[in-house]
Amino acid sequence: MRRIAQAAAMAAVFAFAAGALAQTPDGYPADYSKIIEAAKKEGKVIVYATTDAVAANPLIKDFQALYPGIQVEYSDLNSTELYNRFIAEAAAGSGTADLLWSSAMDLQIKLVSDGQAAAYASPEIPALPKWAVWQNQAYGTTYEPITFVYNKRLVPAEDVPQDHPALLALLNAKPDFYKSKITAYDPERSGVGYFFVNQDTKYFPQAWDLFKAFGKVSIKLYTSAGAMMERVTSGEHLIAYGIFGSYALARSKKDPNLGIVMPKDYTLVTSRVAFISKGAKNPNAGKLFLDYLLSKRGQDIVANKADLYSLRADVSGEATLKGVEKAIGDKARPVAINADLLADLDQTRRLEFLKRWQAAMKGQ
Repeated sequence: MRRIAQAAAMAAVFAFAAGALAQTPDGYPADYSKIIEAAKKEGKVIVYATTDAVAANPLIKDFQALYPGIQVEYSDLNSTELYNRFIAEAAAGSGTADLLWSSAMDLQIKLVSDGQAAAYASPEIPALPKWAVWQNQAYGTTYEPITFVYNKRLVPAEDVPQDHPALLALLNAKPDFYKSKITAYDPERSGVGYFFVNQDTKYFPQAWDLFKAFGKVSIKLYTSAGAMMERVTSGEHLIAYGIFGSYALARSKKDPNLGIVMPKDYTLVTSRVAFISKGAKNPNAGKLFLDYLLSKRGQDIVANKADLYSLRADVSGEATLKGVEKAIGDKARPVAINADLLADLDQTRRLEFLKRWQAAMKGQ
C-alpha cells in the first residue's frame, strides 16, 4: 500500500509538472513555468488601461481561459485619469496596479523615465518591431493609424479629405457649411489629444494653419473618441479629426454610414504602450499578461476580435501592420517609443503650445 501511495504521489507530481510545462508557450525559456506558477499563486492581475473595456474583453476572456485561476481586474480610464491614479498609488507606497496599458505614449514614457517601471525582457521581443521596445521596460502592443472619420450620408463625396492639405483647403473653401461640424480631441483636457496635435506639427508644415481653420469653423472638442463618432454618425458633426483607426473600424462595422480615411500624405501610427509597474502587487501575473498581449495568439485577437491593429508582421487581417501598409504604402509614420516623447511634456513647452493653440481656436 505504501508503494502504491508513493507511486500515486509521484504520478501527481509529474502530472502537475507536465501541466505547468504544457502551458509554457513554444519558444519560451524552460523556466518560464516558474512565472506561470507564481502568477497562479498571485491569482489576479490588475490592469489600468485606456482601451475600452468592450474592445479589451476578447483578450481578457482568452487570457483567463489560457490561465484559469488568474482573474483580470480591468479598469477602463482616460489617459489623464490613468496617469493621475497611478501616480497617487505610487506616492502612497502601498502597491500599485500591475500593468499600465495606455494610448498616451508620452505619458507612459514619462512614468518609465521616472523609474516607475520594472525591467523585464519579454520572450516576445524578437517578434516585435525595434521601435516598439524601449529599455526592456516599455512595449508597444498595437499599430494604430490615426484617421479622419466622416458621415457618408452628409459629406459630399467631393468634399471627403484624403489628406491633411485637402482638409485645410476644404475648411478654407466652405467655412459656413462646416461651421460647428468639425470635431477633434481637446488637447487641453486629453493627454492623447495633446500628443496627436504635437505630432502633427512635426509632419505637416501647415499644421498651425489647419488649427486656425479649426478655430474659424468653431471646432467642437471632446475627450472621448466614442462621443465624437456618435455625433458624426448622428449628423451633429460631419468630420472627426484624429481618431484611432481601431475605434473607427469597430464602429464602422456597426454603422456603415461612418467613413474612414487614412491620410495619404502621412498617417500617424501610434501604439498602446504597456509596462509592468515597479510597485506591482502581482508582478508575475503582470509579466504573464504583457507576454500574452505581445504573443501571436494575443495579437491575432488584437487584430481580428478587438479591432485594435496588430503590430506583428506574422499576423494577418485588416487591422494589422500588413493591412495598413496595403492601404497607404510607405505613408505610415509610426511613433517610436523612446525618450524623444518626453520633449513635448516639458512644462514650459507645454504652456507655450497650449497658449498658441488657444489663439488658434480664436482663428488667430
